[in-house]
Amino acid sequence: MARLLEVASARLAAAGIDTPRVDAEWLLAGLLGFRRGDLGVLLAQKPDAGLVTRYEAAIERRRSREPLQRILGWEGFRGLRLDLNPEVLVPRPETEVLVELALALLPTPRGGRCPVVIDVGTGSGCVACAIAAEHADLRVIATDTATGALQVARANALRLGLSRIHFVAADLLTAVGPGAADLVVSNPPYLTTSQLGSLGPEVRDHEPRGALDGGHDGLRVLAGLVGDSKRILRRGGVLVVESAGGPQADAVVELMREAGLVDVAVHRDLAGIDRFVSARVDASHVRNVGRTTLERGGVAGTAAALARIK
Repeated sequence: MARLLEVASARLAAAGIDTPRVDAEWLLAGLLGFRRGDLGVLLAQKPDAGLVTRYEAAIERRRSREPLQRILGWEGFRGLRLDLNPEVLVPRPETEVLVELALALLPTPRGGRCPVVIDVGTGSGCVACAIAAEHADLRVIATDTATGALQVARANALRLGLSRIHFVAADLLTAVGPGAADLVVSNPPYLTTSQLGSLGPEVRDHEPRGALDGGHDGLRVLAGLVGDSKRILRRGGVLVVESAGGPQADAVVELMREAGLVDVAVHRDLAGIDRFVSARVDASHVRNVGRTTLERGGVAGTAAALARIK
């Protein structure tokens, strides 16, 4: 099996894969049902013909620049294993910082009630699942327009024992009533349409375009999300979003200020890029909308009460 791994690594290196040995090990471990770190004890064994055939097919897929995570069928995210399908983005390490920020900025509700978090454009459910897993005393709603994405996100939540997350088919915040949330978090499409063709093949050819394309300026979805957030958030509620960083983060700052949000701040990702932007609804200027649908109907009726599935 050691020879099989060496040949596979060489083939990936010849194809220009940045981490050929690591990818070859992950693919072999995945087929064997082992963790990558446990491969060492198996390398002296002779592989059977069926394994060789499956492994060669997996290596060929990676040589054609199909992402490793799509071949494996899953990706890790803040300690969670999330299954993937073609309608969802592969979760990225920088989005783990988005979750960290969201949890750090989560307001403490008055009266001891559970905070309500809305994850907009949930995709694989990575953000919603991570937040729910790390903060048990939350009501979490996750929205997406892609039914295939909602299916895989819902399956991930159920497999992780997070059935209290409610998934709603909706565009941005259109299905949510006034004053429903304490926190809105999103990793929306933020690339410009013109950028899509210049992306690497792993992204360009294998990621869902709708989860990447933010329009001619990359702000189409972000602008809509920021514009409606003040209606959705309770007094003192927080909006935190991921952006392309740099000039786009500056543009998002201006969108938030124009929307009347306060405490606007930019936060860096793991590479030191100004990528995340957060803001808060000014508690002194928000009308008390009274008890929301969430509070009247309880968590069990949330999805049905808020969803407007076309």
